[in-house]
Amino acid sequence: MASRRMFSKDVVCSDRFLDMPASAQALYFQYGLEADDDGFVSAPKKILRLTNASDDDLKILVAKGFLIPFDSGVVVIRDWKINNYLRRDRYTPTRFKEEFEQLDTIDDRYSKCILEGFAPLLFCPKFVQNCINDNKQ
Repeated sequence: MASRRMFSKDVVCSDRFLDMPASAQALYFQYGLEADDDGFVSAPKKILRLTNASDDDLKILVAKGFLIPFDSGVVVIRDWKINNYLRRDRYTPTRFKEEFEQLDTIDDRYSKCILEGFAPLLFCPKFVQNCINDNKQ
């Protein structure tokens, strides 16, 4: 994990960010410092306790769209690629491969594909691309 992290003013100076309580903002910064090179936070509850934040702060970050939660318990910082740029020689891929596969990047922001049966509940370019490729064969 890197020892330097960045935060974009486009994210942390936005009204959407500044409308949150200071404790939720501080939690976001701590998650940004603890995340791996793909923006995944492996133990969000541990950081929640270490920073003396509340479960409501985590819920606010998810509700406002700053974090994407997974059933495994990990979270990913949605604006990670806006906040951080890593050179290839410094990059270490995440160990959360299954969760990473559920994400798409749209305008340097992660979005999660939620599929139920065969119908995507959210727009999922990866799903659409797979359908297009399947029809070409």
